[in-house]
Amino acid sequence: MTRPLRLVAVSGGLQRPSKAAALAEHLMDLVAGEFLCEQRLVELCQLAPQLAGAVWRSQLPDAVERELAAVEQADIVVVATPVYRGAYTGLFKHFFDFIDQDALIDKPILLAATGGSERHALMIDHQLRPLFSFFQARTLPLGVYATDRDFLDYRLQSEALTERAALAVQRALPLIGLTRQARSAIADLAVAA
Repeated sequence: MTRPLRLVAVSGGLQRPSKAAALAEHLMDLVAGEFLCEQRLVELCQLAPQLAGAVWRSQLPDAVERELAAVEQADIVVVATPVYRGAYTGLFKHFFDFIDQDALIDKPILLAATGGSERHALMIDHQLRPLFSFFQARTLPLGVYATDRDFLDYRLQSEALTERAALAVQRALPLIGLTRQARSAIADLAVAA
């Protein structure tokens, strides 16, 4: 029997509750509705005090190391960050600076962001895609951008947003399926050896 996919979401939100975390959880739930998954949400707001001041990964406490390892060992990653001054949060970038540069090769990454207005929607393509291209990850075809109007009490309320999120996941399914098949083939080879 194939083990569940390890699905990890990283929320770059700097507060709790967070619209970025709500969007990340919604996207995780959509993926988990299609595949058997073990879900984990990494909320950077909870790690901020432990990340601040660290320059080397060896300086990080175990709690942060566990979250980094979860991302590196994930089969699928969802990232969601608020937009600050046209880009992802500094804390979001600082966290990914500690990820091993080969850990995300060919890993499906679903990109999402939240912002005050539509004027920052291209941040997904101009900021997030290049970051994950560095890691040689497979950014999924359709990103999901949400504005403040798409939420009510930190819950998704916009039908257009939920439709776009569902479409993003539907368009990602073939790539996620290939990832699952490749992982199963590797596991079968390991058992046969």
